[in-house]
Amino acid sequence: MQEVDPSSPFTGSIALVGPGAIGATIAAALHESGATPRLYGRTARDRLTVRRDGHDIVVPGPVRTDVSQVEHPADLVFLATKTTQVEAAAPWVRALTGPRTVVCVLQNGVEQQAALAPFVPADQVVPAVVWFPAEARPDGSVLLRGDARLTLPDSPAASVVARALSGTWCGVDESADFATVAWRKLLQNAVAGLMVLTGRRSGMYRRDDIAALALDYLRECLAVARAEGADLDDRVPHEILARFQSFPADLGTSILADREAGRPLEWDTRNGVVQRLGRRHGIPTPISDVIVPLLAAASDASA
Repeated sequence: MQEVDPSSPFTGSIALVGPGAIGATIAAALHESGATPRLYGRTARDRLTVRRDGHDIVVPGPVRTDVSQVEHPADLVFLATKTTQVEAAAPWVRALTGPRTVVCVLQNGVEQQAALAPFVPADQVVPAVVWFPAEARPDGSVLLRGDARLTLPDSPAASVVARALSGTWCGVDESADFATVAWRKLLQNAVAGLMVLTGRRSGMYRRDDIAALALDYLRECLAVARAEGADLDDRVPHEILARFQSFPADLGTSILADREAGRPLEWDTRNGVVQRLGRRHGIPTPISDVIVPLLAAASDASA
């Protein structure tokens, strides 16, 4: 990846694949700054609507659904599909990616570069940790329930993403220890999987028995994260649990929304990875050994 002056404004073309809740939020931030992206996805739409701070942001479409409609590669691509949809999104990624295109992956997990390796050189892929609660609503719009922020690795490719989002209401942090940040978010995503198994939302973490289970599971995940090089201390499980307990009782998570809608679940990216890497490092994962098969079975029922 060619070095770019991080202070220079971004003037290239932007495309977004997967205009769901996360993708639509990024598209809205870019649109309000005057950098409306080209939109690509499975469902044709004339526009995207994101409700933020009590008002609607309308991002003009169309959302193109035929890969033959890609006329040329983009300079920056935001990939916001679920990890279960990477193979389906591959034709879009290939069509939109040129030799200097940066692909920012707005997906859960810690394996984004490996997942895109068959399609995009590693130095052109920027994994992102997404720190905002965006929910799809029944009418197809998106509700943003908090501030929008991304964490990116400290790299030349990531500076392209940061420049594109500079001046928008989506904040960007670049971390020299991105693995630690990504694993902390993965712990949060992993314990959120308990919502799928109970059919309950954030209020359930205020139960003493669920809180105790969540802490035990988070400690199990923490051991694997440390073996993978994450610099996370013993307070992190308690901090993550406290965060869930502070949420509105009706706040859900994307994996619960997928379960309620009968869609395949990101169980392997969010939970299976802890079990897989635990085995690689010889770390016992007794809670994962129960949770992962149950989530996999729930996903099978959704397929």
